[in-house]
Amino acid sequence: MRVDHVGFAAGPEGLQETARSLAARLGVRVVDGGPHPRFGTRNVVLPLSEGCYVEVVEVLDHPVADKALFGRAVRERTEAGGGWFAWAVTVEDLQSYRDRLGEDVEEGVRRRPDGVELRWRQIGAPALRTEPQLPLLIEWDGPRTQHPSALSLAGGTRLTGLTIAGQRARVREWLGLPPEFTSDRVSFTWLDVVGSARATGLRSVTFETSRGTVEI
Repeated sequence: MRVDHVGFAAGPEGLQETARSLAARLGVRVVDGGPHPRFGTRNVVLPLSEGCYVEVVEVLDHPVADKALFGRAVRERTEAGGGWFAWAVTVEDLQSYRDRLGEDVEEGVRRRPDGVELRWRQIGAPALRTEPQLPLLIEWDGPRTQHPSALSLAGGTRLTGLTIAGQRARVREWLGLPPEFTSDRVSFTWLDVVGSARATGLRSVTFETSRGTVEI
């Protein structure tokens, strides 16, 4: 299990300009990702080192975007001005998480502009709107060389920290981790939340770049 990516909803300036602005701050390249036909969205990828990436997403003007939970979550965040709306971890056996959590598994697919088709399965889309402190759980299909992070520059920018408004114990329970678990790759900062679970979620992300530490 590891942090796979963080999701950023495009602001009023649109997908491409949002992605270019983030890429300039992080010193990384911008890679067109393609549409998510089942979610009513499309993305741009900012590949990072160590198997991680930033996914910049916008909602499409399509009926499926109003039905898909992922699309609705992106639309709501964009309408609020854009920003972080999700984080995801990759797991080896998604079926075991389904059995323990009783959550539905969604099939994801997108075709890159170069024709490569990416497929994955995920759990957690409902929580993007009801309890966004919880990460998406993702199991990728296909070779590791097709993972979005594979296009990163050697020795490039890496994700080093997440600041999350929520409860550490609740997230550990979701992930099936013991109370004493700590991450040795990503630093987690937890902010207390007053109110409902809907008020939780990813607040900022810290990166280590060639120009120093950047927090967005």
